Amino acid sequence: MKPTDTNNPEYYHKVVDCQYACPAHTPVPEYIRLIAQGRYNDAYMINWESNVFPGVLGRTCDRPCEPACRRGRVEEEPVAICRLKRVAADNKDSEAIAAAMPAIPTRKNGKRVALIGGGPASLTVARDLMPLGYTVDLYDNQPAGGGFMRSQIPSFRLPATVLDQEVNQILDMGVSAHFNTYVDSMKSIIDKGYDAIFVGTGAPRPKDLKLPGREEAEANIHLGIEWLASVAFEHTKAIGKKVLVLGGGNTAMDCCRTSLRVGADSVKCVVRSPRADMKASPWEIEDSEREGVEMFENHTPKEFIVEDGKLVGMRFELVRAEYDANGKRSLVPTGEPDVIMECDDICVAVGQDNAFPWIERDVGIEFGQWDMPVVDRVTFQSSRPNVFFGGDAAFGPENVITAVAHGHQAAISIDLFLNGHSVKNRPAPGVTLVSQKMGVHEWSYDNSVANDLRYAVPHEDVGLSVKDRKLEVELGFDVATAVREAARCLNCDAQTVFEAPKCIECDACIDICPTDCLTMIDVTDMEDEAQLRPQLKMPATNETQSLFVSDSLQTSRVMVKDENVCLHCGMCAERCPTAAWDMQKFTYHVSKAGACAVQEEEQA
Repeated sequence: MKPTDTNNPEYYHKVVDCQYACPAHTPVPEYIRLIAQGRYNDAYMINWESNVFPGVLGRTCDRPCEPACRRGRVEEEPVAICRLKRVAADNKDSEAIAAAMPAIPTRKNGKRVALIGGGPASLTVARDLMPLGYTVDLYDNQPAGGGFMRSQIPSFRLPATVLDQEVNQILDMGVSAHFNTYVDSMKSIIDKGYDAIFVGTGAPRPKDLKLPGREEAEANIHLGIEWLASVAFEHTKAIGKKVLVLGGGNTAMDCCRTSLRVGADSVKCVVRSPRADMKASPWEIEDSEREGVEMFENHTPKEFIVEDGKLVGMRFELVRAEYDANGKRSLVPTGEPDVIMECDDICVAVGQDNAFPWIERDVGIEFGQWDMPVVDRVTFQSSRPNVFFGGDAAFGPENVITAVAHGHQAAISIDLFLNGHSVKNRPAPGVTLVSQKMGVHEWSYDNSVANDLRYAVPHEDVGLSVKDRKLEVELGFDVATAVREAARCLNCDAQTVFEAPKCIECDACIDICPTDCLTMIDVTDMEDEAQLRPQLKMPATNETQSLFVSDSLQTSRVMVKDENVCLHCGMCAERCPTAAWDMQKFTYHVSKAGACAVQEEEQA
């Protein structure tokens, strides 16, 4: 077996599970440590560099980092990474943050970029290009920036003041924003002579259910994202007393909870699938049920029931889920009698589609399956070289943090393209590895590991919150609780780094390791990791995480570490008599637009 190539920046990056899982690769352990130290401004800016909207995402993120969190392997619940992000946003000094924003050149570079859509992807592109001297024009049909963050995330989850502050932080860089402007022709934008165009229009078309009774009940059937937008902009202020919401995603949960706040007495959420297959985040389902929403699984809609020209209910067929050997699900009728649920109104929230009727098919932009633009998944460039896509407009509905990640990468491509470089020549990430040794047995970070269950985020009283759609439900951690929750972080970016020449094979590290993740073993006759994994002191069963295999030791054995179960506690390094083990802080920063220009200047 060959030793592990730890010079590959992706090796240690993968070990920082939370950061690796984040689409924008936010340095999670770093900002959590800063929160524990009360350095909220620094924590906020580290977030802002990566995810652009710390206050928004601290409330609404889908949290891909949390299922990956190493604490979840020690205890049942991961660190509350998302809600700690909010702590930094809520406790920052706004004046200090304003002063820390990047300087915008007064002398522009002569290149003009159009952003179509004012959501998180477009705003991220603006945030990355404005400091480089580009002239940026943004077009959006809404009266203010934010895209679906404004129109589809209710105010009780995301207060307008938080959204406005973080959107304006970008617009105030000098972006020329054209709100209340619907772009109905790509040609009209091309004719304006922009050097590059970015399309971040989201997935604006809601899916409908074409069932018997649909046309007759039109007045009382609402399409999820359109209805949420109508409520957000105060065009709609009421709904019937009995409401059915069809769908099991986060949009459906928002429709349920919003219905309660605009007049519904009874809200039932009805899904075709088993509850375990619902796409909504578990905490969104919990919050809905806390407010009195009833959940009904395995009900397939069959008919809108209309009497005397008025919607009065809906008919459902009962089904059960069956899965084949590949895990593919089929919904099979149970044969039980249909279920009829009474209602005054129905919200249909069964998904969203992209819609590009405004892009003419003769402008050089190729469309493929599902009438989606053909977009490179790395560069976000379309078949027309100066047109780029990102966010939901690129590959279909995702979430805010994914749109931000797309925006960063598209901005790199735009900058490369407009400076005559290949968009495929991506700048490398910024990586450092620095020892944290402060003494023989001391480190520059708190490395103690203790059992400590996740702290609950307090909520507003249900009786009050359901009466006011603008009253924020989650109250956030107070400072004391935030510090305790931050202390649960295992500092996965403090890497255990091994130097084989220093090792005297005394086994002290193996004896003291609390998770038995270290093994000294002869791998002479082993060809690959698959042979090695079951022979370790504690068999390594999680193949998604790497094994570290050292260079040969003096006895021709090697040191092996299962990165999956290491707690980064530093006990191996503290116990080692020769300092063969060291705790070294690993930083990984995804490159931003302009990195190539910096590299060229350094080389010159």
